[in-house]
Amino acid sequence: MINRSKVLLVLGAGLLGLIVLGTLLQMIRTLLWDLSYLLPGWLITPVLLLTVALIAALIVQFGWPWWQAWQRRRSKPSEQPARDLEIPKDRRQAANRSLGSLDQLLERLENDVQRAGLQQERERVEQELNRGDLVVVVFGTGSSGKTSLIRALLQEMVGTTSAAMGSTRQSSRYRMRLHGLTRSLQLVDTPGILESGPDGRSREESARHRAVRADLLLVVVDGDLRASELEVIRSIADLGKRVLLILNKRDLRGVDEERRLLDILRSRCKGMLQPSDILACSAAPQSIPRPGGRPLQPDADVNELLQRLASVLHAEGEELIADNILLQCRHLDARGRDLLTRQRRQEAQRCVDRYSWIGAGVVAANPLPGVDLLGTAAVNAQMVMELARVYGIELAKEQARELAVSVGRTLAGLGVIKSAVTVIGTALSLSLPTMLAGRAIQAVAAAWLTRVAGASFIRYFEHDQDWGDGGMQDVLQEQFDLNRRDASLKRFLAMAMRQVVEPLQQMKAQRLPPRPEPPAAGGASGRGRREP
Repeated sequence: MINRSKVLLVLGAGLLGLIVLGTLLQMIRTLLWDLSYLLPGWLITPVLLLTVALIAALIVQFGWPWWQAWQRRRSKPSEQPARDLEIPKDRRQAANRSLGSLDQLLERLENDVQRAGLQQERERVEQELNRGDLVVVVFGTGSSGKTSLIRALLQEMVGTTSAAMGSTRQSSRYRMRLHGLTRSLQLVDTPGILESGPDGRSREESARHRAVRADLLLVVVDGDLRASELEVIRSIADLGKRVLLILNKRDLRGVDEERRLLDILRSRCKGMLQPSDILACSAAPQSIPRPGGRPLQPDADVNELLQRLASVLHAEGEELIADNILLQCRHLDARGRDLLTRQRRQEAQRCVDRYSWIGAGVVAANPLPGVDLLGTAAVNAQMVMELARVYGIELAKEQARELAVSVGRTLAGLGVIKSAVTVIGTALSLSLPTMLAGRAIQAVAAAWLTRVAGASFIRYFEHDQDWGDGGMQDVLQEQFDLNRRDASLKRFLAMAMRQVVEPLQQMKAQRLPPRPEPPAAGGASGRGRREP
């Protein structure tokens, strides 16, 4: 039944094609017959070819844009596959989807260097998504005992330790396994934070960079938290990172002192960390002297930490990995969108600049009879459409015209047009002759108003075609105030002198009649002397 329907459909389409072709041939034959009565034989073929070319040009001019618009409307539902509309089943699927959207964003970036850097980060995140180890970063102030803690967990000598801050100069990685855990652990030792000097700040930046990429964070302290340390912990917890706060060097304190410090730490971190995630240890206990014998070196006391570490990773290890990768994907996506926004803003600004000087040239060539008409000259519907295309928005010509008219009327209603003429007139009147002042002030004011309107449209499109709570009036007033600042106005006037005023002066000089030459010596216009 289905095959029979297909055959009938094909036959019907073929018959329709033959009818259309026959109709066209009959029309051409009739046209040739009529032309043979009106034109000589040698002129019929050129006229026919010219007519066909004209019809083809009209079809391309009007039919092709319509076809493209129809294709875009038709393809819009399929641009986002049905699977993208579904809620991700888990964080790993969400991360994969985020990487897919990042690929689409990379295609829109024009700067090769920025695109390559973002592509490299994307590949790193994808490798992180497929890795097998849990990354545990040990983080804290200098000489709080980070390296000693890793040494105690690994039960072997690693890294360097000393009393001076900054013993760890760069990040180091070590692998270990916990009983019953299918994944291995990567322990990452980081430089100390909150150190002074350029080198200290550089090491802290490196440590923070590692902390952001951690699945689990061990923050090591050796006493009460300082305000700067608490701020660091708060910023990390706000990222959604799971943090264990380790109070090291318990061998230097008594039981009561340790309990008091733990209570203080839990009170300070309330709402950020779970109470069970704040615990004490002794990574490198001090040796105990013995009279007449060698000092006794106690073993490291990290059993409570190991038990808590194993408990957290057994229960939440897979979720921690997925959360970390998803967080990195979101940061990478935000970075890519920021690059795309800057690229679009630069392209949009070039568009506004171009229309500013086009509008100034039109007004300079044809001065407007009224100041209020400058608003109409400054806001160009074609500029609005081009700005919309920069931001990936399809805006119909009628919509762009309505938007431009609304902005022009709002500029006039706010008194911005008259203010613009006053500002520009004050700046230019002293440097221009009277004959040029009126025309130049109108032209430059039109360009300046175009910049104000263009900046407002850029803000409108960047915020998903939303003027904000204050509406169009607040946005236009804000952009007017920003462009009226001394530094911005001076830059604009310097460009206006080159783009508008100097060409007007050159045109005026060319139109002036030539200056008469001075009379020759002896008076060329006097009477000739009569010879005797």
